[in-house]
Amino acid sequence: MKLAMIGLGRMGANITRRLMRGGHEVVVFDRNARAVDALVEEGARAATSLAAAASQLPTPRIFWVMLPAGESTETTVDLLKAEAETGDIIIDGGNSFYKDDVRRAQELAELGIAYVDVGTSGGVWGLERGYCMMIGGDKAVVDLLDPLFDALAPGIGTVARTPNRMKQEGEDPRAEKGYIHAGPAGAGHFVKMVHNGIEYGLMQAYAEGFDILKGKSSDKLLEGERFDLNLTDIAEVWRRGSVISSWLLDLTAAALAKDQMLCEFSGRVADSGEGHWTIEAAMEECVPVHVLSAALFARYRSRVDHTFGDQVLSAMRFGFGGHVEMPQ
Repeated sequence: MKLAMIGLGRMGANITRRLMRGGHEVVVFDRNARAVDALVEEGARAATSLAAAASQLPTPRIFWVMLPAGESTETTVDLLKAEAETGDIIIDGGNSFYKDDVRRAQELAELGIAYVDVGTSGGVWGLERGYCMMIGGDKAVVDLLDPLFDALAPGIGTVARTPNRMKQEGEDPRAEKGYIHAGPAGAGHFVKMVHNGIEYGLMQAYAEGFDILKGKSSDKLLEGERFDLNLTDIAEVWRRGSVISSWLLDLTAAALAKDQMLCEFSGRVADSGEGHWTIEAAMEECVPVHVLSAALFARYRSRVDHTFGDQVLSAMRFGFGGHVEMPQ
């Protein structure tokens, strides 16, 4: 298939590379000319504007927007309305608020333009590992785009198959490959939003645990009850056979192996919006979310008072997404 990728940051550039590895043709556009040039050298076709990108695509034209949620995405989708024609497809692969997706899909449908939201997880590792995708939109349109999603997904790989899973009626076989059609427009980003809320809670649990381990050497404790624990070894042994092993723990172990004190991280932990939106959704549904809300508030607190646990959080965020800390 042939499509335009609009936005060539960490995610957009590597998604483009993985698509090209899968045999797809990609026209690339970004305000950063060097980002465009780098991908052209790898086989992409350059566009100097949205109009130029549109002119290079066959119908139905596919525009994949991979920009930060909010004004950048909103402005780009608005500009694409002038370039797209009936039958064309606009994909938002960023982390937009799902209610914005619902509104955009309705507005574009009036123009005969399809809208698909793709909640995308995989971070800087996605190029090699593949991307987990949660997709919202009309079924016929999502099915049409399936070759793109199949190329981006991790595939079944070496992950053990869930016993008895396919004996349940209605189970989507694509889930085992790393992507699903979650439902109508907005459903993809809603599922990704809750995914990120859970991510906050998991990361916070690891961060607090390692903070307790580090604190056991404190001179505030009785001398006979102090332990000078090796955090690197603890993280490593937990990776191997324990019930709390995970990719997040793998990233923590790697960061600690590099520097057990995590001195390169100050511990000012940002939130990208999805955690906040998850709490709002829980309030609308009257669902108690004690862990997820506490994890979000801990990130707010980290901007004023940093702990070692906050440094662990920063290390994990950098490990999976290349996220730099908030400025002081």
